[in-house]
Amino acid sequence: MAMAASGSLLSALPLLLLSALLLRKGAAQILPVQGQNLVTDDIFVVEGEMATISCRVRNNDDSVIQLLNPNRQTIYFRDVRPLKDGRFQLVNFSDNELRVSLSNVSLSDEGRYVCQLYTDPPQEAYANITVLVPPGTPILDQPEDMVSEGNETELTCTAMGSKPAASIRWLKGDEELQGESVMEQTYDHMFTVTSRLSLTVTREDDGVPVICIVDHPAVKDLQAQIVLEVQYKPEVKIIVEFPEGLTREGENLELTCRAKGKPEPQQINWVKLDDDVPPNAVITGTDLLIENLNKSYNGTYRCVAANSVGESYDDYILYVYEATPSSDPAAHDSRAGEGVPQKMDHAVVGGVVAVVVFAMLCLLIVLGRYFARHKGTYFTHEAKGADDAADADTAIINAEGGHNNSDEKKEYYI
Repeated sequence: MAMAASGSLLSALPLLLLSALLLRKGAAQILPVQGQNLVTDDIFVVEGEMATISCRVRNNDDSVIQLLNPNRQTIYFRDVRPLKDGRFQLVNFSDNELRVSLSNVSLSDEGRYVCQLYTDPPQEAYANITVLVPPGTPILDQPEDMVSEGNETELTCTAMGSKPAASIRWLKGDEELQGESVMEQTYDHMFTVTSRLSLTVTREDDGVPVICIVDHPAVKDLQAQIVLEVQYKPEVKIIVEFPEGLTREGENLELTCRAKGKPEPQQINWVKLDDDVPPNAVITGTDLLIENLNKSYNGTYRCVAANSVGESYDDYILYVYEATPSSDPAAHDSRAGEGVPQKMDHAVVGGVVAVVVFAMLCLLIVLGRYFARHKGTYFTHEAKGADDAADADTAIINAEGGHNNSDEKKEYYI
């Protein structure tokens, strides 16, 4: 009975104090105060942390300020706390402010709190407390540990037990990706969000991190990460170790086959297309050595590498050039252009032919002009006196000079 009476007295204490104040001030003095303004603020607080409620008054005339909970129970009347909840503590009390803290906030503390000022008419302002519940550590799951290139994989990220619902983003390396999210509300008004991301992987994705980022107002930098494991068939490349330049008869050829894959290639083979590898070729692991080259070794040499995903190859085309003898050692060291059939400069040949033709034309013109000026003349020195001779014999005998002048009878052709 005594405890009940004591509780009733405490509940009635705010009314008794208010009545005493009214009697002291007089009814005529309870008037609205011009410019009076009661204000407060909404509050967002993470579960388990502290919230502070501030009731502020401008131009107060010593009117009473009190704070009520969502059930309109008095938490503080002036600087007195009638409510038996030790989590509420007075931070500041003055004519212009009543500030109260609430520690270890829980979801049950959510609601609309009332700042009340005893004026005529009374003024009220409302502070809404919203409790934020951060999600737990996100759960990132991938069904298979290893994926082959060209195949699709699905990643799932789950953020559980948050309020309000979280949002989920995805990053693959530096690239932001878009997943598909599903939200589910639980019985205790919490939210669980699940996001699914589908990827078609390539060999470039091997070792790339995929990050699930959870955004929520109650927490920062909440994320989970997984590193992609992608299997791919070998990448093959043939490296010429020797010689550095052209391959010539009598020299050696050394090739190395470099193959990289995931998993590592189990076997590496050397073959020659359309023919057998020369009998003097030496294959040591990934290396191929052919000594004393000749033209019969010409052809395409292939390095084939294989793993559990597949096989790949690279080709090297061998062409053996004729050796170029030289007594100068430096000439043997310089391989650029040696043994290669020299190509004749067609411009030079054309120029020489043009000069020859032009010279022949000039010569023909000069000869033509010369013959035109010196036409051929035919001279015949017949026996003179033939007209006076009685017969032919006499004419011959009487010819000028007779036999003595026979050497002077000549014919001239020009």
